[in-house]
Amino acid sequence: MILIKLGGSIITNKEKPLSPRKKTIENLAKNLKKIDEPMIIVHGGGSFGHYWSVKYDMHTKPRKYDTRGVSIVKNSMIELNKIILDALLKNQLNPYCLPPSDFMVGNKPIRKKVEEIKKIASSGLIPVTFGDALWYGQNKTYILSGDKIMTHLSKILRPRLSIFALNEDGLYSDPKTKKLIYELKDERPTISDNTMDVTGGMTRKVEEAAKIAKMGTNVFFVNGNKPERIVKAINNRKFDGTLFRGKRNV
Repeated sequence: MILIKLGGSIITNKEKPLSPRKKTIENLAKNLKKIDEPMIIVHGGGSFGHYWSVKYDMHTKPRKYDTRGVSIVKNSMIELNKIILDALLKNQLNPYCLPPSDFMVGNKPIRKKVEEIKKIASSGLIPVTFGDALWYGQNKTYILSGDKIMTHLSKILRPRLSIFALNEDGLYSDPKTKKLIYELKDERPTISDNTMDVTGGMTRKVEEAAKIAKMGTNVFFVNGNKPERIVKAINNRKFDGTLFRGKRNV
């Protein structure tokens, strides 16, 4: 089973509020059709959820946020999710919409519900979930990032691979020359925070990828603008990207 995260910067234009990159989404769907293995898709919020999260000052820490903002963030994520689902359906795939509230309580995953997701994926359906504004309890809400969902699912389901589709080729040892880091084992690069992304930008992705790798799952960072690289990674073929080598430490 494969876990695939479609980053918000890939499926939307983060420079323009509420703007999906429909051609890129279409190309992703066409390549996902080539994968002959159960998969689960997670997608980010990009210029939909992130835009409203910034506007209403909502973050990953549970607090009493503006209820209007919570409603708008959730609505925008449903709108973006529908665009993803439609593209998958158009390409003869069978997506199964799975809001994170279906398998989360507070900020904790419900093990039995998560284990059921694997059964859904094995049936021929493709569970599709996404980062969202969630109810925490005691009149508090919070932003659950798609990157954090990847870690929650990986911990319980132990997929064969976890793939993060980014708007870059992978991680760079030198951002100026864009010299690519092809593999990471124990070392973790220092990434500066992206202040425009309430879920932590690249910093969060690296942190969550490192956690998943420690569970024993290989994690690939690939360029989602070149979706054939996703297929190559899954088929164990050489591709340009960054591999976090999985180690069984837990």
